[in-house]
Amino acid sequence: MASENSSDSQEERAALLETGSERDELQQCDTVATRSGSRLTLYHWTQSFNSQKVRLAIAEKGLRCDEYDVSLPLSEHNEPWFMRLNPTGEVPVLVHDDNVICDPTQIMDYLEQNFNNEGTPKLIPEEGSTYYLRVQHYRELLDSLQMDAYTHGCILHPEITVDSHIPAYAATCIRTQIGNTQTELKKLAEQNPELKDAYVAKQRRLKSKLFDHDNMKYLKKLLDELDSVMDQVETELQRRVEETPEEGSQSWLCGDFFSMADVSLAVTLHRLKFLGLSRRYWGNGNRVNLETYYERVVERPAFRRVLGHVNNILISAVLPVAFRVARKNAPVIFGTTLLIGVLGGATYLAFLYMKKRLTLTF
Repeated sequence: MASENSSDSQEERAALLETGSERDELQQCDTVATRSGSRLTLYHWTQSFNSQKVRLAIAEKGLRCDEYDVSLPLSEHNEPWFMRLNPTGEVPVLVHDDNVICDPTQIMDYLEQNFNNEGTPKLIPEEGSTYYLRVQHYRELLDSLQMDAYTHGCILHPEITVDSHIPAYAATCIRTQIGNTQTELKKLAEQNPELKDAYVAKQRRLKSKLFDHDNMKYLKKLLDELDSVMDQVETELQRRVEETPEEGSQSWLCGDFFSMADVSLAVTLHRLKFLGLSRRYWGNGNRVNLETYYERVVERPAFRRVLGHVNNILISAVLPVAFRVARKNAPVIFGTTLLIGVLGGATYLAFLYMKKRLTLTF
């Protein structure tokens, strides 16, 4: 989605981005810039599946990027400044020069088309080649999965999961949060008449989503369809094994190169592991190629940098929110430093507990 899809002028967008920057300090990616004078800004949320795909693609390509966390728990994606940036109120959003792109697939295509200098890894082969068709096929196949339905469904119905990283209280929390969000969206629509249509549309989508994702019959149908997709992926990975029989040689989903299809597959498998669905789809002699693939992909430097600690909800989601709230609202009498210190200490103890729990589990 390009910038012209929004009614705001370019001047308004520039002012908006400046305002957004003032809300929090932008984090620099650890990667190297490939185009001098170009500035990439990504608005994302750590736990967002689509954000994870885009961030992994950026890391694999080795691009420098300013990252801004749009906190879903704090409903920052519903605030007027962000709704003006993306009227659907969803992350991720990429801003580059005068371009604003809001669809994750379009973002990754944009990155590939505009950052292709020598030395920059290519994640999509030359158009028209056999490899290109293969990569695009698996991108479309994997991107067609209803990952938000899997995520919400597993939170609302933990009985279908095994060794999930989702805390037991999440089901109650998400129902309460969705109810509060609907009230919040209605209020925001009244307070921002110029964004009323966007808020009303989002409210309708949210209501429909909760109805579908809480439907066990619908969820089981999606999980069965996912079985078919994983079968196709397993078969394709077996072809790679047969093409590269030499000991020590490695290949990825579509060939001897890491592609956008691998970005989609890696983040999909990571999410299934997070949800407690991995045992259903690989392991214990089931889909051995998929199991081996996941063991290899989690060791990639880009994967470890982007997703290495995301399974720990406390560290990756709760802690950033706590620090942001502390910075905004810490009582003067105690001081922000003291409050953050207490939060940090409590978080460290929780981290040790989570680490012990994960060690026992795996």
